[in-house]
Amino acid sequence: MPLVEITMTEGRTAEQVRAVLCEVHDAVEHALGVPAQSIRVLLREIPETNWQAGRVTLAEKKAAEKNT
Repeated sequence: MPLVEITMTEGRTAEQVRAVLCEVHDAVEHALGVPAQSIRVLLREIPETNWQAGRVTLAEKKAAEKNT
């Protein structure tokens, strides 16, 4: 049973989230040739305030970019 986990920041529409889930599911089904019902795709959405790179959160980075 393939399990794919996706982690990304919040902010996409429900339609975009659904689209990425379906596209990933289809890619796994095609690449591995496994039954569709055996594929699991999990998507976690993380607030930008909880995602940090280089000691700066994505929220801080976006705010700084707006001020420049």
